[in-house]
Amino acid sequence: MNPQLASELASAVERMPAFPHSVQRVMELAQDDNATARDLVQVIDKDPVLTVKLLKVVNSAYFRLPKPVGTVGQAVVFLGINQTRNLALSMAAIGMLPAQGDDGFRWNEYLVHSLATASIAKQLATSLPKVDPVDCFVAGLLHDFGKVVMARSMATQFHRAVAQARRDGSSLHMVLREQVGTDHMTACAMLLERWRMSPALVEAVRHQFGPVVPDNGTIACVYAANQISKKLALGDGGNAYVSELPDVVVERLGGTLDELITRLDGLGQIESEARLFATL
Repeated sequence: MNPQLASELASAVERMPAFPHSVQRVMELAQDDNATARDLVQVIDKDPVLTVKLLKVVNSAYFRLPKPVGTVGQAVVFLGINQTRNLALSMAAIGMLPAQGDDGFRWNEYLVHSLATASIAKQLATSLPKVDPVDCFVAGLLHDFGKVVMARSMATQFHRAVAQARRDGSSLHMVLREQVGTDHMTACAMLLERWRMSPALVEAVRHQFGPVVPDNGTIACVYAANQISKKLALGDGGNAYVSELPDVVVERLGGTLDELITRLDGLGQIESEARLFATL
């Protein structure tokens, strides 16, 4: 990256809004072994927007509850701390997306892709030792967030690259590197560093394309989940190019892309849940 582009990208990252304080606290509490559901309720209760959206999801037809849930406390007990955290993070991410316009990029489908990738990464992580499924969910949800940065700061170049990638079937990250001089993974890694996410999450979004990637469980789960989501057309992140899994990912997860797909449970539910969350 040349110095001028690096400066422009750093400036774009600085202009991105931070997560709301309530969402930051929810994420912190979800990582605190001593935190209780009551701690979580006290944070959410002070955020009217988060409260309304949380209750909307819990009372949606998706969960088919026998009777409506009327309080945040009941919602947190039903969802659990980790699922509540995932919902809060999803809501915050949705609030940062550009408005739907006539630029040809369907941000609602981008969100479905990100949410599906997050859920698949979380499921893949459950079979690996010393890999946190919740970290994999967060990394999966945010793995493409550099596209949001680029769409906000260099919209013309970004949408031109998306159009070319769709037209010739090439990988978006390669088109961005050729046309802009950097890619959305670099932008996303810079943003997560600004948001003070863990180094593991930063590295997970930085290494989403091969052929060479570090031998790391979180990276492997998110890498594979991204390709699975694209291959099954779960949403549309603006990049339909499906990469075969690098050898280290195949070895780490114990299967090729097609083999992993056959082992996944509840793919229909994953898509339904992603589409539900995308309407928050």
